[in-house]
Amino acid sequence: MEEQLPKILIVDDEPNMLHMLSSILKQDGFEPRCAGSAQQALELAESDRFDFILSDVRMPGMDGIQLLEHLRGRGIDTIVILMSAYGSVELALEAMRKGAYDYISKPFKADEVVLTLRKASERERLRREVVRLRRRLLRVEGSPGIVVKSPPMKAILDTVHQVARSDSAVLITGESGTGKEVMAREIHRCSHRSRGAFVAVNCGAIPVALLETELFGHTRGAFTGASDEKPGLFEEADGGTLLLDEIASMEPSLQVKLLRILDTGEMRRVGETVPRHVSVRILAATNVDPEVAMENGLFRKDLYYRLNVMHIEVPPLRERKEDIIPLVEHFVDIFNKKMGLKISHIRRDARKALLNCPWKGNVRELQNVVERAMILTLGDAITLECLPSDIRVSDRSGPILQAEEETMSLKKASKALEKTLIIKALNRTGGNRSQAAQVLEISYPSLLQKIKGYGLL
Repeated sequence: MEEQLPKILIVDDEPNMLHMLSSILKQDGFEPRCAGSAQQALELAESDRFDFILSDVRMPGMDGIQLLEHLRGRGIDTIVILMSAYGSVELALEAMRKGAYDYISKPFKADEVVLTLRKASERERLRREVVRLRRRLLRVEGSPGIVVKSPPMKAILDTVHQVARSDSAVLITGESGTGKEVMAREIHRCSHRSRGAFVAVNCGAIPVALLETELFGHTRGAFTGASDEKPGLFEEADGGTLLLDEIASMEPSLQVKLLRILDTGEMRRVGETVPRHVSVRILAATNVDPEVAMENGLFRKDLYYRLNVMHIEVPPLRERKEDIIPLVEHFVDIFNKKMGLKISHIRRDARKALLNCPWKGNVRELQNVVERAMILTLGDAITLECLPSDIRVSDRSGPILQAEEETMSLKKASKALEKTLIIKALNRTGGNRSQAAQVLEISYPSLLQKIKGYGLL
């Protein structure tokens, strides 16, 4: 198969410059395409994929810096190199802050442009190789902290990896403990911002009065007690990703400021009058229904629509039971290393109880149960006795307990209670019927008869 030439979009309002650069780059193994304005370049970049964009800064209408901002705002992460005859250190720094790969001052030699593109091409090759190796590692070993086997979670993970390629905002919803932050970290890990910081803040865990300074920082003397200036989490996450967990608990006044940052990329520390530019990808998460939160006035509609560019809903553990045992095995590996243990497997009855638990606390609850079970395990296997009592009986006694609560018949209730106690005794003795009979204070033949009668074989 013939190797495809790298595609480059050249943007300049001077036809002679376009012609010259196009000829040079074509001879050097690139496939050039020209645009006489930033607006035309933006339209071409949205309809076609380019490996590089080489753009002049000073152009009528939209300039090169604004073109770069529009490209990044629309999730187009093509490598951009800016050039200008009005070069200055300040302009170069601004271009780099906005996301340009490099900056070339006019007039330049042809070799200078080619060398810059070759360096950028090598950088892009290495970046793609890193992404390829990460994906290969993902297939072989799985993402760090992410274990999926069920079709719904595999589909979500595919979406996460697609979303990671852009800079668009993402809203992640799901019950508490389902792994929303894990998904956010995976988006960051697989993105071009992976070398930057990943910063997570729980908006519901910080008092309202402190959340603004925590997010935006403050200047010296901004309020009583502000003896020094303090950068906020947005500045800490500059160049990286900021996860705003429990976004619906944020005060509406702060939601307005967040909306401004999403729209302009600018923020102000408390007490400042001059805005600061930050390059931060914002991810948001909530365990409440956004629609309900909007109806109750807790979540601004304009912010919701701005954040909801991509929506990832993480299902509860009870809806993806295929993930339970792989997650258990994953946690066993983690705690084996942490505790210096050598637990190698999980007994069949313990697996059954784990699979039938409703897991109201989702993955977080499962992790805690596994850790507790491993502390109580004496041998090399997790047994039923190591699990909490409510989990040991959840697989067989749940519906019976419910029937016991609902019925008014003493006869039915006594049978339901008898069945429940037999199940508990069997669980407590690890299925040893002789010991269970002793615990229940009935004869062994009587227990066998009742087990058969209740269909507990």
